[in-house]
Amino acid sequence: MSLTNLTLPLEARTIAPCPNPDLPPHLLRAFGTGVLQHQAAVYRAAADHDIVLDLAPTGTGKTKAGLSVLDYNRDRNAIYIAPTNALIEQQTAAAQAFVTAAGWSHLVKAASAETVKTWVCHTQTKRSGEKLYNALREPANVFPDCRGGQPVLLVTNPDIFYYATFFAYGRLDRTNIASEFYSGFSTLIFDEFHLYNAKQLVSLLFYLALSQVFGYFDHNRKVVLLTATPERACTAALEVLSQAGVRIQQVTGEEAGGDPLPSQTAVTLTLQPMVAKDALITAISQEVIDRLRHQPHQQGAVILDGKDTLNRVWDQLEKKGYGAVCGRITGNTPICDRHTAAQKQVILATSTVDVGFNFERDIAPDRQNLDWLIYSARDRFSFWQRLGRVGRVLGKKITTIPSTATAYLPEAAWDQGLGQESIAGGRVALTQALEQLPCLDRPFLEIYWRSEAFLEVAKPLLELESKLENLPQADLILKLYQILQTLFGGKRNWQFYRTRMKQIQGAEQIANADCTTIKTKWRYLAGGQNFVMSYIKTYCPESYQEHGSDDFLDQIAEAIKTDPNLVHNLKEYAKILQASYAPLFQFRDSLFENLKIEDPRKLLLDAGGQTLLDPIHLLRFYEFIADGDVSILTSRAEQSYQLSFSHRVKDGTLEDFESECLCRLYAFDQVSIRRTIDGIPRPTPLIQQLQKELMAGLVVKENMNSRWAICKLQKQGLSCYDLAVEGCDGSQGYYKFFPSLSGILALATAGFAFQAPDREEFWVI
Repeated sequence: MSLTNLTLPLEARTIAPCPNPDLPPHLLRAFGTGVLQHQAAVYRAAADHDIVLDLAPTGTGKTKAGLSVLDYNRDRNAIYIAPTNALIEQQTAAAQAFVTAAGWSHLVKAASAETVKTWVCHTQTKRSGEKLYNALREPANVFPDCRGGQPVLLVTNPDIFYYATFFAYGRLDRTNIASEFYSGFSTLIFDEFHLYNAKQLVSLLFYLALSQVFGYFDHNRKVVLLTATPERACTAALEVLSQAGVRIQQVTGEEAGGDPLPSQTAVTLTLQPMVAKDALITAISQEVIDRLRHQPHQQGAVILDGKDTLNRVWDQLEKKGYGAVCGRITGNTPICDRHTAAQKQVILATSTVDVGFNFERDIAPDRQNLDWLIYSARDRFSFWQRLGRVGRVLGKKITTIPSTATAYLPEAAWDQGLGQESIAGGRVALTQALEQLPCLDRPFLEIYWRSEAFLEVAKPLLELESKLENLPQADLILKLYQILQTLFGGKRNWQFYRTRMKQIQGAEQIANADCTTIKTKWRYLAGGQNFVMSYIKTYCPESYQEHGSDDFLDQIAEAIKTDPNLVHNLKEYAKILQASYAPLFQFRDSLFENLKIEDPRKLLLDAGGQTLLDPIHLLRFYEFIADGDVSILTSRAEQSYQLSFSHRVKDGTLEDFESECLCRLYAFDQVSIRRTIDGIPRPTPLIQQLQKELMAGLVVKENMNSRWAICKLQKQGLSCYDLAVEGCDGSQGYYKFFPSLSGILALATAGFAFQAPDREEFWVI
């Protein structure tokens, strides 16, 4: 099929005003210039519903709609979850302005990981967990500007919400924080939640289910979900909650009102197939130059998924003399520099601007802030989110000047039926056409839920169970599990996950314990007994057959107490089991910690200076020199480096490695990263700093049957590297390595049951 460019006109969009809003006077003051129909509808729906979804288009005031719901619990703590750290300060300012105008007493505070570190608690603690708990429990002990009895409105991010609700803070604080997050908030606002990844959505849905089962909705808890493009899987999950008794209302923004207000201009949209990287850089650079030449008074933006691709577009524009009119906004751009970049005629950006960034200019034009847009889209959600950035005219004087956009979609979209006939008919026809394209589905969301979410939610469930032991509420754990089972589609019972989680809990305890503690106290460590039984089942299956006898545990205890080799083996096995499962319980799926970078040549930052960068990105795309703990960028790599890994089997042959480690979630020692061009090693001292004691992942063998699946998984965004393995006898083999969470998702997506280090099946559909 010929992959031809497709062009179609998209009609202008409008939003319904609310000419006679039936709202309290203090809310009318807070809304300011006028109230839209969806804003009034959200406030009214919250009066007799537990969860309200505001589905109004991007840029039409959903933040204010969500904040209005605080009115129902104006004297109690609330939380606003912004999707990114970059938006926390912005939304904190917006929340403060709304609260002040409404006359509420909330103390509005931003809470990112960095800001929490700066808080000074009366206990002089340095633990972020204790500070966060005190900020919610006794805010006057943390914030000098707090008046006695003043409720807190905490503006934070999904990371902190996940760590708090999934008991992921340190041992001394995790229970206190979880308790405060579960019971302390009467209003919760989740902004742009359609952009959440699988782990973020698991924590959100877990919280909503818990709110129902534990009766928090019965005590007037209100939840507002803000999104312009709801995820289908989330819609289905919310339907499950509705059937469980949660009162849910959707607001679309299309309700009847007064004369419609223009919100987005007409857009001439061109759809183009994603081409090879070099060709894409050339095409986008030339299109930007053509627009600057032929429409010198228009302003535009380029939004791409690939940071290196975007930076190379910047290089091309700078070489042609257009660098002065272009500004870059990426995850590396300091917040203080983003405003400066946003004033340029052309803004080059990554997904950092997908949420909450309005491309506002100091000298606001009477027309749209963006006349044209060039962007890539891997899925339909980013497609609509980014398209919604161009031609915004809500509140503008001039609303009739059309805009243009060019969108690059996966080539598979054309193979799957995208054509001129399928999109004829404006926005409705385009929406229907994109819904039929599997290549635009968000990969791994449902497969993650169905294969791994239960083991992840078992951690907070087990913690809750231990706190409720011998209390009447203990029965609620099974009820909560059953709702979660329906939400995520699992088929195993709670006892299975309970036991599994105790084994992992025991592995963590044993891995961190000294030999004396293991010898004498293993039975009394949390999950210790479950872990030891798992070890025996794996490595001593004959002995395990006797585990039902009365004196079995006494025999094991004696063996552990007297056999140093057994203690050593238990500890080594514990480290492997713990590290293998660790990706499930980590919020961020990155192989290495970010490194401090100095950018004197402005390869990453328009103003130069320092930033943090993923070492993988650094190794692939830059030349650099080390200066202490800082890497100084010297140039962009002329040719991207290939990265791979090597592993030396400590005690065994290649045959042993394949027997023990292939197609199994595992944690490998002695794994080194390799940097090459065309197979020629290009060493750098940095590689020595990137050694990890154990690296979790999945190793598979590439052959005729698996090659297509590996390529598909790579195209869907999973990290995959070549792995060279050397046996102790000098034998060598070559494999594919999916590290960290990518390893778990790889075989789950392929549809195979695979094994954990203890040979239990890990895929649990």
